[in-house]
Amino acid sequence: MDAPGGSPPQGLVVRDLDVGTGPEAKKGDEVKVHYVGAYYKNGEVFDSSWDRGPALPFTLGSGAVLPGWEQGVEGMKVGGRRELIVPPELGYSAVGATGEIPPNETLIFVIDLVAVE
Repeated sequence: MDAPGGSPPQGLVVRDLDVGTGPEAKKGDEVKVHYVGAYYKNGEVFDSSWDRGPALPFTLGSGAVLPGWEQGVEGMKVGGRRELIVPPELGYSAVGATGEIPPNETLIFVIDLVAVE
């Protein structure tokens, strides 16, 4: 993934790459997404659901995923693709993620909404 360059944004950035035409994701919905995650600073990919196979299911608004995802996936339509730039306070914060994500890291995710149930 290409690194955006420059200083990372201070807040969550949500950009639709493809809007989609299916049902819209709302809090309380069970959703399934495919995604790729990369570091803002260099574009290096650290995770990809496509590499593992099945889409990731979670209930929107349940706190099962990063706060930046909760905010960024809400309102997506099935078939849509969205880019999220997630600042540390809406990602892994000052703690980081064991073995992978350093503390205070801004991250980029490209998310495809596969299903809303």
